[in-house]
This record gives sequence, C-alpha cells and structure tokens, in this order.
Amino acid sequence: MAHLSRNDLMSLEEYSNKRIDIRSNVMALKKKRIIPIGPSIMMHFENLEIMQYQVQEMLRVEKVFDADGIQEELDAYNPLIPDGSNWKATQMIEFSDPEVRAVELKKLIGIDGNTYVQVAEHAKVYAISDEDMERENEEKTSSVHFMRFELTAEMVADAKNSAAIKVGSDHSYYTFEHEMDDEQRTSLVADLD
Repeated sequence: MAHLSRNDLMSLEEYSNKRIDIRSNVMALKKKRIIPIGPSIMMHFENLEIMQYQVQEMLRVEKVFDADGIQEELDAYNPLIPDGSNWKATQMIEFSDPEVRAVELKKLIGIDGNTYVQVAEHAKVYAISDEDMERENEEKTSSVHFMRFELTAEMVADAKNSAAIKVGSDHSYYTFEHEMDDEQRTSLVADLD
C-alpha cells in the first residue's frame, strides 16, 4: 500500500523555503485531477503527491513538529492515497447559496452510492464511501464525501492501454457523466500498478 511516512516529509523550515514551488506544482497537478460531474459536483482525485502537500501544509499551519502530531496528520491523510488498484477521490457538492444548498442536499441523499467510474465497457464501479465515518442522515447528505473505487485487473490493464474512463452519477435526481480527456486520464492512470 502506498503511504507517507515521516521520512517523506520536510522539516518546517525546509518546506517553508520550497513552499512556493511545491504549491505551484501541486496546483497544476490538482487542476488535471479535478473532474466535474454535471454543474454541482466536483471529483477531486487524490494521489501521493497531493496528500504529501496536504500534510506539509497542515504541519506548517498548525506549527506541528513533534512526532505524535506528525503521525496524526499522516494517519489522517494516508487513507486518501490510491493503493495501485483503485482511485480515491473527495467528492465536493457545490452550491454557493446556503439556502439552495440546504434544499439540494436533501434531494441528493444517496449520491455517494450512485457515483461511479467506468473503464471502457466494463461494469460501472460504484464508490465505497465515507469509510471513516457516516456523512449522511435521513435529512440530508454531506457536501463532502471521501470515496474509493476498486478496479479489477482487467480494468487496470485497459486503463493503462488508453481505454476511455468516465466518471458519473446515476442518482435519480442527479444524472450526469463526464468522459475524461487525455490529460485527466493520463494523470489518473499513473496511480495504477
């Protein structure tokens, strides 16, 4: 399993000196990995480099330098790193108006279980979501879900051979699909063993 350890991290001082360049590189990478599903959902596909940046940022902001504090951050972010046979994503449901958001989140109960990726003509792979804690109740769904998409060996092989990759939702209230462009697909395929 891919994961970060303390050895992968810079000291706060070293990170501070390199932060501008690191941030620029990670923002360019993230841009390729934020994929829309319709007008209101963005899928942020995570990877090792993005999570390393997130940990470094949290340590910097919180001024954490003790071993236990560093391990807490690593434990929080390591589960979001793909394992070589899956993709991991943060689903962001975005409505800028709080009143509209409250209404829409009620209608979108179950959206996480209806979110999928599809490689070529293989079966849709539905998200395994919110493994750390429940983020939905009878009244509304959360505006953020953490997802894992487990691929078969055949799907991985086809993805590596330039097969089309789609991400979508077939929720009864929110049905949209997006076929990844070459840049998006190439970035996500790099996560696979």
